[in-house]
Amino acid sequence: MRKSIGIVDEIVELYPTANDTSLDQRVQLTRSMNQLLASAIDLQMQMKQTHWNIKGSNFMALHELFDRAYQEAEGYVDTIAERIVQFGGIAQGTLGSCTAATQLPDYTAAIADGTTHIDTATRALSTFGSEVRKMISEANELEDAGTADIFTEISRGIDKMLWFVEAHSQVAPE
Repeated sequence: MRKSIGIVDEIVELYPTANDTSLDQRVQLTRSMNQLLASAIDLQMQMKQTHWNIKGSNFMALHELFDRAYQEAEGYVDTIAERIVQFGGIAQGTLGSCTAATQLPDYTAAIADGTTHIDTATRALSTFGSEVRKMISEANELEDAGTADIFTEISRGIDKMLWFVEAHSQVAPE
C-alpha cells in the first residue's frame, strides 16, 4: 500500500520501506530527485541528438564524444531513478513528465555545425552540473550522506564531460 503525501501542489507517493531515512526527508528528496531525473533524461537525449546530427571536420571525434556523453548520462538517469525507488518513491521518467520538469535549455533541432553543438551541449552540461550541486547541498542539509555521495559522484562525471566538450572550443589565453 502506498502513502500519498500532498506537498504544495504536488503529490509524492511513497511505498512503505524499512529504510530508516525519515518520511519527511524521503518526501523532500524524492521530489527533488524527480526534478533532477527529468533534467538527466533531457541531458541524455540532447547528447544523443548531438551525436546523430554533428557535422564538420571534427565529425568523428565529436560523434564519439557525444555518444560517450549519452552513455554516461544514461548511467546517471538509472542511478537517480533507483535512488528514488530506494526511498519508496516513484521515478517519474515519462516523456511528458520530463518535458514539463526539465531545467535544461531547449535544444534546437536544426543545429548541424560542430561549434554550435559544442556551445549548446556546454550549456546543457553546465546547467545540469549546477542542478546536481544543489542536490548535493540539499542532501547534506537533510543529513543524507548516501544521497549526497551519489550526486557528488555524478557531479565529478559531469564536470569531466563538460571539460571534454569545452576543450573543443577553447583556445590558449593570450
